[in-house]
Amino acid sequence: MNKPQSFFHLHLISDATGETLLAAGRAASAQYKDARAIEHIYPLIRTEKQLQKVMDEIDAEPGIVLYTVVDKDLAHIIDSRCAAMGLPCVSVLEPVLSVFQSYLGAPAGRRVGAQHVLDAEYFRRIDALNFTMEHDDGQLPADIEEADVVLIGISRTSKTPTSIYLANRGIKTANIPIVLGVPLPDSLIHARKPLIVGLIATAERISHVRQNRILGATTGFQSETYVDRSIIAEELTYARQLCSRHNWPMIDVSRRSIEETAAAIVALRGRSR
Repeated sequence: MNKPQSFFHLHLISDATGETLLAAGRAASAQYKDARAIEHIYPLIRTEKQLQKVMDEIDAEPGIVLYTVVDKDLAHIIDSRCAAMGLPCVSVLEPVLSVFQSYLGAPAGRRVGAQHVLDAEYFRRIDALNFTMEHDDGQLPADIEEADVVLIGISRTSKTPTSIYLANRGIKTANIPIVLGVPLPDSLIHARKPLIVGLIATAERISHVRQNRILGATTGFQSETYVDRSIIAEELTYARQLCSRHNWPMIDVSRRSIEETAAAIVALRGRSR
């Protein structure tokens, strides 16, 4: 018998964007299927005045407190206020910094937002994002050779969100739809630089996703054929044949998150170099 789902408050305090903290909090929360976190995110907390307001809000809705604040005075306020309220709190970065300090033999510089410096890596990610948005859903196939990765697949195999996720990591990613009976662009067939990966899924999974997609479709949309599992199976067979013919690797996204699919693609890139 399944337990009823419970809820708890999860407070995330960061002196930067909070992305690292949010990922850590969600990774931990995911281990508890019967408890769901109500997330409270407080980014760019860099002054005592800002922090005191945050702590008052936490006092009003008590819960677990995670933080990434490099300023030791602010961190001390968080620790002491949480102790007074009887709440658990953890500095997510501190154990990691301790390991780095022990191994490297020098303390961390403790620069706020150091991971978001506007350096060459940052602009490489922006360039990748621009490229990816311009090459979404088969657009601009003529310069596909400039891509690092090209994702192909039938409709609703998560090509676009996976492309954007990869672009955020600085990987120029294009995606091209596979349509039953329609040949792929010659520029893709003859491309040599990019890693070309086929995304597939079960017919049941794709049909389910497409069912949700047609709720917002315009009048005249052929919804019956779009969600028909036998037709989807034909589309998938055609996609597999194309990938096999050109020796392109395939990834089944049926039970993978976007992050897991992207990680598998990054691993393929590493092996193909």
